[in-house]
Amino acid sequence: MKKITINSIDEMKDFGNKIGNLFKGSETICLYGDLGAGKTHLTKFIGEGMGIRDYITSPTFSILNIYEGTINLNHFDLYRLENQGDFDDFGFDEYLFSEDVNIIEWPERIRDYLPKDIIEIKIEKTSENSRTLLISTTNPEKFDYILEMI
Repeated sequence: MKKITINSIDEMKDFGNKIGNLFKGSETICLYGDLGAGKTHLTKFIGEGMGIRDYITSPTFSILNIYEGTINLNHFDLYRLENQGDFDDFGFDEYLFSEDVNIIEWPERIRDYLPKDIIEIKIEKTSENSRTLLISTTNPEKFDYILEMI
């Protein structure tokens, strides 16, 4: 597990842009953190790093926003998902197992549906502008190109 301290929105942007620029496709990033921790901000910055120019917002009510780019970004916000079965009923698994990049807020709500190879980022709010990021993966060899950057 890697630990990073972020002290400003600019540092979060730099971090997200660097990671997004590294993505090749088929990555799944699971974001954990309380409401207001910065999950959607980090997603926005990762998308920028991927070259996505659309305005990235939280899909709280739609559950999934798709942003097109050289590599598409599927942004899931599962906060309002009532149960894991709803995820399957909506047919979201076809996006989750595509060649796109998937970023999932509140992934614990679909733990049984997640791909086996994921990157997990836990965001802890330490002050108004500071965050601690705890980064781990289920497959360090597969994601070495990302872990080396951190």
